[in-house]
Amino acid sequence: MTKTALVVGASGIVGNNLARHLLAKGWEVHGLARRPPADIAGVKPVAADLTDAEGLRVALADLRPSHVFICTWMRQATEAENIKVNSAMVRNLLDALRPQQSVQHVALVTGLKHYLGPFEAYGKGTLPASPFRESQPRLDVENFYYAQEDELYAAASRDGFTWSVHRPHTIIGYAIGNAMNMGVTLAAFATICRETGRKFQFPGSAAQWNGLTDVTDARLLARQLEWAATTEAARNEAFNIVNGDVFRWSWMWGRIAGWFGVQPVPFSGEALPLAVQMKDAGPLWAELAAKHNLTQPDLFSLTSAWHTDADLGRPIEVVTDMSKSRRLGFLDYQASDESFFDLFERLRHERVIF
Repeated sequence: MTKTALVVGASGIVGNNLARHLLAKGWEVHGLARRPPADIAGVKPVAADLTDAEGLRVALADLRPSHVFICTWMRQATEAENIKVNSAMVRNLLDALRPQQSVQHVALVTGLKHYLGPFEAYGKGTLPASPFRESQPRLDVENFYYAQEDELYAAASRDGFTWSVHRPHTIIGYAIGNAMNMGVTLAAFATICRETGRKFQFPGSAAQWNGLTDVTDARLLARQLEWAATTEAARNEAFNIVNGDVFRWSWMWGRIAGWFGVQPVPFSGEALPLAVQMKDAGPLWAELAAKHNLTQPDLFSLTSAWHTDADLGRPIEVVTDMSKSRRLGFLDYQASDESFFDLFERLRHERVIF
């Protein structure tokens, strides 16, 4: 039987890659977003705002998905607002789908802030030891990821569907205009450095330069999402998801520099955030976009320096354990340098960089 997916947040880095993956596997895919993507052939668009409960009910009234993948969130000014808005989005969605009684499984994508704490307390206080494991308890702080999970658990208990929670690290993959996109941000920064002779200076902390870390390829996350949604042993479980290798930025920075043909500049002894290094580069990028016929002339809509700085500036080593899903049968692996290289090739092919 054809499986019917509702990909919520289909325009984002997770949803975009998931929709493409499911289509390739023969699923019927509906993509929900305020502005559904038009660049994925085969996705049936659903235009809706998750904060508008009545509008959601109308938009989803005739849709009967078997599987729902929640791949979106909305950043607010405070964690209290994050909790209020993002928990309501999950609740509104699942309430709107309830009358159809078609949903068999709901997957929720969160992240490592489950272990590291929310933006207001990120990487501070008493944190669990790395590598992070799904069995570690929640932090004793308010966190919108926990609120989203609680809405999912309550609806699953009420309506009888199964669930899975997926916790990626920094996601590397193709998407444009995404609020958290390190790969695209570093690609734009390296392109600027190559064209202007600026230093390709590592922007982060000593802990990130010297310590071990990992990342998550969006395509690998898509495969785990489908696996968990269709595997009996994976029902009602939370899973970390990273590529399966570890690296130090002191190595990866040179790999990225080599791809772009620029000279890597190592950690200088203090952080030099990308938000500072790129703050005056908007007009320059617009000139480069016009000269080379690029599709994205607005640098600050394309990149997310704030998020890349948050990841590369962390004061602690971050490594994620993948044993749980491996024990249950998910054995996929992705080399992290190739995650970056594949993304850069795609960005060049799509005329986002040159």
